[in-house]
Amino acid sequence: MIENLDQNQIIFIVTLMAASAVVVGFMAGFFGIGGGLIMVPILFYIFSFVGIEQAFIMHLAIGTSFSIIVPTSIISTMTHMKFKAVDFSIVKTFGAFVAIGVVLGTIFAVSLKTSSLVLFFSIMTMFFAIYFLMAKEKINPAQREINLIYRVICGFLSGFLSAPMGIAGGVINTPILKMFGYQIKVAIGSSAAVGFLIALIGAIGFAVSGSYFNINVPLSLGFVNVPAFLIFVPITMFMAKIGAKTVHKFDKRLIGKLLGIYLFIISCKLFYEYFSF
Repeated sequence: MIENLDQNQIIFIVTLMAASAVVVGFMAGFFGIGGGLIMVPILFYIFSFVGIEQAFIMHLAIGTSFSIIVPTSIISTMTHMKFKAVDFSIVKTFGAFVAIGVVLGTIFAVSLKTSSLVLFFSIMTMFFAIYFLMAKEKINPAQREINLIYRVICGFLSGFLSAPMGIAGGVINTPILKMFGYQIKVAIGSSAAVGFLIALIGAIGFAVSGSYFNINVPLSLGFVNVPAFLIFVPITMFMAKIGAKTVHKFDKRLIGKLLGIYLFIISCKLFYEYFSF
């Protein structure tokens, strides 16, 4: 358990978290994805290493991921705003339906066992890996209004699917906005703003649900680990700003492919973990 860790192990864990936060923060700003796809697997293995009860490992990783994404998404959104790359009409368009999706998705996630959450995350991560590896830059169609039916369906699915994964929904919302003709930079910036809403509701939901079930996880508020939050947040906030600036002057196709490879490896590893439960 945590209390049995020696000084070298604690230093290793803190260093690993700090190094991970650098990558997570940059990716959050660069792709407008919040960083959850990268962060959740890392937190899962860190919590496993320190001896967190297996029944709560994935829930704790997801809840902590959401809490970290909240301030990171604020910095990312503010930076994108400076480049006039955030369309707040999109936030208003999706907001209510995203919120409903996150609430129901959180209830769904909390009801699942760790093994089921790992399987869900593995399947969705493999899907996203294939998307990043296969995606090609295309000329955007003319921008058009998103009608009510699409707002309901896309908003709800974005929130519902994000909740059991601890992600801000950028990998879902950015392609949707591109499909409706939004320029990639506006799609990314606006996704970051929607991601704040997803992360905030998700973090509150996992913190409250963990407290409601009276889980006994040291140094945690419900399903939110406080030390991980304190280590990740300042670093991810700083790096998100750098990532958000970089996307406006960098060809992101190569990094997109590398992210796809990373997600493919993580998905395969978590599939293995699922069959090990």
